[in-house]
Amino acid sequence: MNKTIDGKGLACPKPVILTKKEIESLDEGTIKTIVDNEIAKDNLSKLAKSMGLEYKVEEDLEGNYEVTIKKGKTRDESPQKEIKERKQVTGGAVIVIPSNLMGSGDDALGEILMKSFIYTVSETKPFPKAILFYNSGVKLTVKSSQVLEDLIHLKEVGVEIISCGTCLDFYGLKDDLGVGEISNMYTIYEKMNESQNTITIG
Repeated sequence: MNKTIDGKGLACPKPVILTKKEIESLDEGTIKTIVDNEIAKDNLSKLAKSMGLEYKVEEDLEGNYEVTIKKGKTRDESPQKEIKERKQVTGGAVIVIPSNLMGSGDDALGEILMKSFIYTVSETKPFPKAILFYNSGVKLTVKSSQVLEDLIHLKEVGVEIISCGTCLDFYGLKDDLGVGEISNMYTIYEKMNESQNTITIG
């Protein structure tokens, strides 16, 4: 089976994630992803290399890049592996988000990076066990949040979405919570303490 993905104009890392999902859905065939910048082209090439797949890159007359990845049947695609993956939808990691921005510097860039990060988490298995939001991070879990749809998806597949109640109160957002549960700092600490892999994003 052959599929084509139009990744032109899509922000990083969407072309890579869309391509990876199509590859994982195929037993065998080719995926051609068309992108309009070198960063996306290089990232798609790295994806193919990391998965041990054949690929080629061509540039069309309009300056776009066509990255074609070929997948064949392997022992890794066995029914036993598929069953194992279904049982391990969520992993043991706990992600801690204390800010609605990612990194320090320009706020607009920080907002873009956080949106991209949450999207990446929502599209990449295994999903984390829980995501904990406190301080301005709780702004990401309210109804007006730009990442609300991605967080709802994560909750639906079993990820715990927990927001600090004190923080929501401080920002006047408690009635606007759009996803997950309201909790306290004890629960947040407990989740962090129980996890063998805590990742803090800020």
